[in-house]
Amino acid sequence: MIRTVDSPPRVSAPVLAAYSYCETVTGQQARNFAYGIRLLPAAKRRAMSALYAFSRRVDDIGDGELAGEVKLTRLEETRALLARVREGAIEEDHTDPVAVALAHAARTFPIPLGGLDELIDGVQMDLRGETYETWDDLKVYCRCVAGAIGRLSLGVFGTEPGARGAERAPEYADTLGLALQLTNILRDVREDATGGRTYLPADDLAKFGCTAGFDGPAPPEGSDFPGLVHFEVRRARALFAEGYRLLPMLDRRSGACVAAMAGIYRRLLDRIERDPQAVLRGRVSLPGREKAYVAVRGLSGLDTRHVTRHPSRRTVRRRA
Repeated sequence: MIRTVDSPPRVSAPVLAAYSYCETVTGQQARNFAYGIRLLPAAKRRAMSALYAFSRRVDDIGDGELAGEVKLTRLEETRALLARVREGAIEEDHTDPVAVALAHAARTFPIPLGGLDELIDGVQMDLRGETYETWDDLKVYCRCVAGAIGRLSLGVFGTEPGARGAERAPEYADTLGLALQLTNILRDVREDATGGRTYLPADDLAKFGCTAGFDGPAPPEGSDFPGLVHFEVRRARALFAEGYRLLPMLDRRSGACVAAMAGIYRRLLDRIERDPQAVLRGRVSLPGREKAYVAVRGLSGLDTRHVTRHPSRRTVRRRA
C-alpha cells in the first residue's frame, strides 16, 4: 500500500521559497494541470508543483531551439541533477530552486523518482525522431512521458488505508497517464506534424488512409480521417475507464485533483469526437470557466461517482 508519511518535515524559509518558485512556474505554464492541484492541501500541492517544474524543464529542453546534441547534453545534466536529488545530496541552500523543492518533496512523500528518468528517456526518444508502428510501440513512449507522471503523482497522493485493490494503484495511475497522453496526441496532431513528428501508430494511419500525414487544415485526400479519430477516441476512453479505477483508492482531495485533470481531458475528447477535423484547423481547448466547472465537479465527487458506479459498457466493449 502506498501511503504518505504522517509527520512531514518542517518547511524552512529557503524550501518555501523554492516551492513558491515552482508554484509560479506551474501557474504560468500549466494549462490543465494547475486546475487539479489547486484542490490539494498545501504539502501535496507544493510537491506536485515541484514535480511539474522539473518535468517542465525536461520538456522545454526537448522542445527548445538548441541543437540536438546540445539538447542531449542538457538532458544528461538534468539526469545527473536528478541523481543527486535521489541520493539526498541537494542542500537547502542549493542555487537551483527546482532541485531544492523536488528534494524536499522526495523526503516528504514516497515519490518514485525513477519516473523522472523515464520522462527524460521519452524526450530522448523525441530527439531521435522515433516513430511507432503499432499501439504497443506507442505505449512504450506514452508510459515514459505520461504514465510515469501518473506513478510519480501517486507517490504524492498516497492511497487510503484499507483501500481495496490498492496494490494495483500504480497500474491504474500509469493507465490514466496513457489516456491523457493519447488525448494530447490527438489534440496536437497538426502541431506535431508541422514540427516533423508523428505519434499515431503507422498501422492505424494505414488502416484509415492517413499515411500521407497532416500538413494542412484538411485531411489527406481519400482518407477516412474521422474514422481514425473516432478509433483513437474509443481507445482513449477505454484507457480512462480503466484508469478511473484509481479514484476510489484516493482520499477525497487527491481524488478530486485527479478527477479534475482527467475530466478536462475527457471533455477535450468529447469535442474532438464531435468535430474530428477541428484538430487540423487549430488547437482544441476548453475555456477557463469550463475547466473551473470540471474542478468543482471533481471536488464534489460527481465525476468519481459517475465513473465508478456507472462505467460505460460501450466503452469497455469497444476497447481498441
